[in-house]
Amino acid sequence: MDENKLKLTSSEIGTLWGEYVNGTMTDVVNRYMVSIIEDEAIKAIFEDALKMFEKQKQQIVTFMEKEGFPVPIGFTESDLYKGKQRLFTDIFCLNYLHIMTLHGLLGHSTSLAVSVRKDLRDFYDSCDNDAKKMYHQTIELLLEKGSFQRDPLFYPANNPEYVSSQDFTDGFFGKGRRLAATEIISISLNLKKSIMAKTLSIAFSQVAQTKEVRKFLMDTEKTSDGQIKSFTKIMQSDNLPVPKSWETEVTTSADSPFSDKLMLYHIGFLFQAAQNYHGAGLASAIRTDLVAAYEGTILKNLMVTKKWFDLMVQNKWLEQPPLAPNRKEIAKEI
Repeated sequence: MDENKLKLTSSEIGTLWGEYVNGTMTDVVNRYMVSIIEDEAIKAIFEDALKMFEKQKQQIVTFMEKEGFPVPIGFTESDLYKGKQRLFTDIFCLNYLHIMTLHGLLGHSTSLAVSVRKDLRDFYDSCDNDAKKMYHQTIELLLEKGSFQRDPLFYPANNPEYVSSQDFTDGFFGKGRRLAATEIISISLNLKKSIMAKTLSIAFSQVAQTKEVRKFLMDTEKTSDGQIKSFTKIMQSDNLPVPKSWETEVTTSADSPFSDKLMLYHIGFLFQAAQNYHGAGLASAIRTDLVAAYEGTILKNLMVTKKWFDLMVQNKWLEQPPLAPNRKEIAKEI
């Protein structure tokens, strides 16, 4: 059997559709950042990112057109307002690229996991390799510039140990216990992503052109801030450092470089993607206070996503993904 002649499955079409829409969104932001970045080393990495996505975009278009599916609208030059006053510092731009690369790594891995056709698997392998290269580049440059905060350091115990007390799960009552290294993985990652969501909410709310979008972005800033405080409190109770904030890397510009459609979609994307990480954190949490924190965060994110969906639909900005055939409607037409 020639695997490359197999029809694409619904999951394969779905991943291509998502990769295109989310990729074009990030690409527009990256194009703006390239236009304002002054540091040559940071600019060079962004230029590499633009070239990588252009190659990926062309391949996605080829896959979809060969299957007879319409190419998504996604985001285009019409969503980018060139020549506007800079909204971000160079170092924020680099940190943004690092965080979005982490999202890309997860997305490519998920897409690969549901792909069967060899040409599609090869494509996602290539995307994953590009993302890993970008991941290394952003970390190395952030470290070089002294702007990458590593996760808390632990000191080694003398010997391996077994859990010997029910207090191991206790985060509220009794003596409880300190955070486990396995729990800090998700706490630290979720903090970094919430900090990015808050910072972008602040920046976008400054420049949003419509009252409804501005109000939503101000609300997501408060939501992200509450989640940051919740997990920060847990970390600081064990005298552990938390990732630095990026709010001061947003300028006072009120001149929007992006369409409201792009900014609203971007924040919605971050909150939806965060659910994957919060779910992983919940699965790895053993302490009761951590479980409660994740459950509360997931619930609040669902409420944000519902408001986001309503606002996107109201403005006719939410592009519809490919749907399963409506057999009942087809039958009516006969």
